[in-house]
Amino acid sequence: MLFSPNRRQLGVALLALVAIAVAGKSQAGTLEDVKKKGVVVIGIQGDNPPWGYVDSSGKQDGIDADLGRAFAEYLGVKAEFVPLAVANRIPALTTGRVDILFATMAMLPERAKAVQYSKPYVANEITLVAAQATPINSNADMGKYVIGVPRSSTQDTQVTNSAPAGTEIRRFDDDAATIQALLSGQVQAVGANSFYPQRLNAAKPELGFEPKLHFTALYNGACTRLGDKEWNETANKFIDQIKSNGKLASFYAKWMKAPVPIFPDSVPGVPFTVQ
Repeated sequence: MLFSPNRRQLGVALLALVAIAVAGKSQAGTLEDVKKKGVVVIGIQGDNPPWGYVDSSGKQDGIDADLGRAFAEYLGVKAEFVPLAVANRIPALTTGRVDILFATMAMLPERAKAVQYSKPYVANEITLVAAQATPINSNADMGKYVIGVPRSSTQDTQVTNSAPAGTEIRRFDDDAATIQALLSGQVQAVGANSFYPQRLNAAKPELGFEPKLHFTALYNGACTRLGDKEWNETANKFIDQIKSNGKLASFYAKWMKAPVPIFPDSVPGVPFTVQ
């Protein structure tokens, strides 16, 4: 006998479909939605100082946090931060869990197929870091050691592409876990961003952690959803403003202890505007 839904069941089903549609619309996170709510939800790294981390009082801090709060102020709303692991950043944006990413998002062509980058706002150097006593002078030397990287990060890509076949590469959930793996001896070297040596040497200064190999210099941008011109234009106008009014320079002085670098007008394979 075929199942025949009654009127009440049909009504419940229709309400469910409407709820799904409404949820899908709210997840789209238009600027109008954000301004109505009075809150912009920002994806950020949870434990990667000085980029993004939670301080001892439980407050989100770092240069990306300062940028996120400045962006919320630019929109006239409050900032709500969602701390994310490296591998969860893009899914959090594309599924609508967050409205925008200020999350140490290095500009890479493969990522640009999934998210829309803004103009760059910060630079980052990717290296291989190990203790001073660990002899690593070439890519071939990596094959002698166990190398740690944050899973799905730029470091992961660079180490994987540069290490000789057969190198043992251990992938961890985030930068903090990767750093701890080196400090605890689980790995002998790590794919690192500019601030790994500072964090490692603060924990074990007697080991003298230092960059051994240079892989690449990268630029980070804010990320919005593909094809969303309004969000992309807003992010770019915000970045132009903080570059011109000195706010980015103040963030750089505070967190990077350096002047703002000269940013490129383009990055191959990474458009800064919706095409």
